[in-house]
Amino acid sequence: MNSLPKRIIKETQRLMSEPAPGIVATPATDNLRYFKVTITGPAESPFEKGFFHLELFLTDEYPMSPPKVRFLTKIYHPNIDKLGRICLDILKDKWSPALQIRTVLLSIQALLSAPNPDDPLANDVAEHWKSNEKDAIKKAREWTELYAASSE
Repeated sequence: MNSLPKRIIKETQRLMSEPAPGIVATPATDNLRYFKVTITGPAESPFEKGFFHLELFLTDEYPMSPPKVRFLTKIYHPNIDKLGRICLDILKDKWSPALQIRTVLLSIQALLSAPNPDDPLANDVAEHWKSNEKDAIKKAREWTELYAASSE
């Protein structure tokens, strides 16, 4: 772990000792810049009771550039595409070195509670969300049961 910058070591230790509610982030044993993440779907969202697996990678430029994060679990969400890429401002142009891994994961969790079809990555899902939100939420719940039912 001593080849890692102090900041990454500190952030990793904090993630392990004070996990954010509903978020588990574990560094891979062979690459401490790569994290396996599980986010529990927020209560009262279409993703409630789901376990969403993500991967998070800290590039050599971190913290000057944002971590690379993507969903591994299929999800029906206007801001997450079929490849698991996430449309979130702090992962793009609103990134600041003051932000941390924890902040990023909490922001992704918040995005699950409040999908934003006006800034989509999955245009078809966003159109569905805008034209028939009730039906889109139903489909998001079905996908959650289908693809995110297990914490494994």
